[in-house]
Amino acid sequence: MVETARATMTSVQQAGQMKVVDKIVQQGNFLFRWRSYLPILLLVPGFMVIRERALLELGHGVASDDSWAGVGFLVSMTGLAVRWVTVGSVPSGTSGRNTGSQVARQLNTLGLYSVVRNPLYLGNGLAILGLLVAIKVWWFIVIGCLAYWLYIERIIAAEESFLAGQFGEEYTTWADRTPIFWPRLSLWRKADLSFSFRTVLKREYNGLMALCSVFLILDFLVDVIFKRVPLTTWLRTDWPWVAAFAAATVIFLTLRTLKKNTRLLHVDGR
Repeated sequence: MVETARATMTSVQQAGQMKVVDKIVQQGNFLFRWRSYLPILLLVPGFMVIRERALLELGHGVASDDSWAGVGFLVSMTGLAVRWVTVGSVPSGTSGRNTGSQVARQLNTLGLYSVVRNPLYLGNGLAILGLLVAIKVWWFIVIGCLAYWLYIERIIAAEESFLAGQFGEEYTTWADRTPIFWPRLSLWRKADLSFSFRTVLKREYNGLMALCSVFLILDFLVDVIFKRVPLTTWLRTDWPWVAAFAAATVIFLTLRTLKKNTRLLHVDGR
């Protein structure tokens, strides 16, 4: 009788665990479809934090430290570089920006995928971290990182459920040896495909445009809107942000035109 009770309790616990897992996967599928837009939710609290930080510095005479923005931009660019290295060495039908449903024609296990299971999300995380660093509020950095982890954890759970069903033992073997998020460089295995710069240009021009836009807006809000720095003074002193935005805009428009109207950036099998 005792054994029966234990067996029943175990079954109930397992069923409860399965329901929790199913719920997380369900949430992950929803977040996956809207993952390009959900980070916009950070704009409202981010705007408030930027305003309070700028007013605090203005009221107490604290000099603005542009080095924070520079460090943040380098961290974000590192995140983009991780994405570029990943995308430049994968075949078509994988590691894409699809939002309607999960797509994987084959399992990526080489290149950056040999040292970490989610290099694209690692790159995205670094890009967001750089922006948080530029805002210069330590508790907002912590909250932002925690929010990103809770958000991306569910997307990863949904993707791994799909990949496990799609590739079975092949996926399980790779997942057992490869870290989820933090790379283990000792596992490195060279990708079968050579790095394709044209593929990166074709698929990743949006990221650079978004990054330069956000950093320009951040600097403009702090200096011109909240600190009341004259626009001409801001343009003269902070021209590198304007120049970076202008260059990113030219690159974006050029690559988008080439992608939409030519096959110059097309690479077979990518």
